Amino acid sequence: MSAIAGEGMILASNSASRKAMLEAAGVAFEARAGDVDERALEAEMEGAEPAEIAQALAAAKATAVQASGLVLGSDSLVEVEGRRFDKPATREQAAEHLRFFSGKVMTLHSAAALARDGRIVWMGSDFARLKVRQLSEEFIEAYLDAEWPKVSYCVGVFRIEGPGVQLFESIMGDQFTVLGMPLLQVLGALREEGALPS
Repeated sequence: MSAIAGEGMILASNSASRKAMLEAAGVAFEARAGDVDERALEAEMEGAEPAEIAQALAAAKATAVQASGLVLGSDSLVEVEGRRFDKPATREQAAEHLRFFSGKVMTLHSAAALARDGRIVWMGSDFARLKVRQLSEEFIEAYLDAEWPKVSYCVGVFRIEGPGVQLFESIMGDQFTVLGMPLLQVLGALREEGALPS
């Protein structure tokens, strides 16, 4: 799909879903992830609200890439019963996460930040609530047989645009937020910054 005329920007991410969202929306961009120690930043912010941590991570990603134009950083965090979850490091950990999620409500926080010349010019965030159905051991094993290691890059151990939709009974929230970025807010900010025509 051709991009709508406007200033090109850098997407500070290698996330396939974030790239797909921007491409589908007709936004011109180049993907170039910066070097951010996410776990160290999270450790520094221990005790902060998940939404604040997601925003800080998005801002850190946006400012980690050197560019003359706009840089978009984005991040997502999953919280279940007050516990924050990162991307699973191993298949065994992914299975543990899924067992914990089973029958519970997952809150997914997605944040985005725009930087220009290394300075944050805009930040936004949103959240969605996803009700996880009761997951059997048989389902968890079959699911990970099909989806591992692809879901090792996903907080919440799911790709909603793929078989991950089978984890849920119901979803309350914006579809783009669930995919990992508050896209409508981002598009509005890009227009405000003159990077997209209004």
